Amino acid sequence: MNLEKALVWFRRDLRDHDHAALSAALTQAKTVHCLFLFDTEILDALSERSDRRIHFIRESLVELDAALRARGGGLIVRHGKATEEIPQLALSLGVQAVFANRDYEPAAKTRDAGVATQLGARGIDFLQFKDQAVFEGRELLTQTGKPYTVFTPYKNAWLKRLSTLDYSAYPCAAGQLAADFAKGIPSLEDLGFAPSNIGELGILPGMSGARARWQAFAAHSLERYASLRDYPAIRGVSYLSVHLRFGTLSIRELVSNALAAKADAWLNELIWRDFYFMILDQFPQVVGHAFKTEYDQIHWVQDGDVFAAWCKGQTGYPLVDAAMRQLNFSGWMHNRLRMIAASFLCKDLGIDWRQGEAYFAKQLIDFDLSANNGGWQWSASSGCDAQPYFRIFNPVAQSEKFDPEGRFIRRYVPELAGVPDKFLHAPWEMSRQEQETCGVIIGRNYPAPIIDHRQARAETLARYAVVKKTA
Repeated sequence: MNLEKALVWFRRDLRDHDHAALSAALTQAKTVHCLFLFDTEILDALSERSDRRIHFIRESLVELDAALRARGGGLIVRHGKATEEIPQLALSLGVQAVFANRDYEPAAKTRDAGVATQLGARGIDFLQFKDQAVFEGRELLTQTGKPYTVFTPYKNAWLKRLSTLDYSAYPCAAGQLAADFAKGIPSLEDLGFAPSNIGELGILPGMSGARARWQAFAAHSLERYASLRDYPAIRGVSYLSVHLRFGTLSIRELVSNALAAKADAWLNELIWRDFYFMILDQFPQVVGHAFKTEYDQIHWVQDGDVFAAWCKGQTGYPLVDAAMRQLNFSGWMHNRLRMIAASFLCKDLGIDWRQGEAYFAKQLIDFDLSANNGGWQWSASSGCDAQPYFRIFNPVAQSEKFDPEGRFIRRYVPELAGVPDKFLHAPWEMSRQEQETCGVIIGRNYPAPIIDHRQARAETLARYAVVKKTA
């Protein structure tokens, strides 16, 4: 293809390097314009005006714009509906094609189909590329020609097919960027939003933030990831999820680095990411429905007060409460804690996993529909390759195992700071005198357990019996 002008539509790929759509446009067009759209169909649905994601995106765009300007280009920023703004801009610029990286979410597919139709009516091509996944769609299939629904065979196929070409960077250095229409980045206030607490949290947006986070992880934790990753009080994970979500660094670079470091446990997590992208793409019914359809027959508990207590971190189970308070304060939750908190909601409180999924979607700065849905359905046992329905995390045992000294609990549940280690994971077991001694009266300073785990386990097994009957 030999084009005079092209437009690259940046979405969840906020970088100017190793970028599939940008690389293709720079190769195929004499002049390349660059765009980011603040899509009102997404923004208008957000209830929190100080949304951390919008703050992160906005600051990342400032850096992306600066990087493009240093190369003689710049970033056009629009605010509106994609099916209107993209075709209008493409027509006004006189481009022959719009380039974008593929998005696997159902709503994004619908949006992109609408944009493609509008562009096609104007004689403009809409070209999409694989960028956020190493393998996508139906690139990996079983011997019967179907998508994988079990992770380990998928991982084996993923590793068997992987070649250096799959994780080689897309070249983006050469080519001509257009700067005529670059107007700068609108403020949060211009967009109808307010600053969040990402600065207070030490979250560094943009490509430079991703680079700093990766370097810290590689230097201190990568080699020990397998042994450190389950302990929330230890900085043993990468904290790169928000950067992967918004594409301020490339999945190919991370796969390359993981292979070079022989960091198999961490590479495994990157493969899970591809797996959940594939599941969402090939089985879009998982949005709102159980992957295993028989699990939609479960009768869940309807209790707004109990759900609110879980959301606020007031369940009386210290590690669950610490996890939820971390989420509410920072917009992030350690992966082990995501499993514990999700299991507690579904299998202790008996509340529909979809309610928890929606709450996480609202709070998480790294919210990704595929991973969030996959994780929640795994915990609820309704997803592909999920834990068996009769596997029910004991919140006290999990607390004792993964926060043995209570460092994480004391950080987020400070009212328990004076509780001795031996009671910290189940403070209701203290006598009244012991409670008074350490300054915590259960039911006054800290909630009594909202539910008895042993009783909840029995009720959950009964609740899931409908699944056993149809299995």
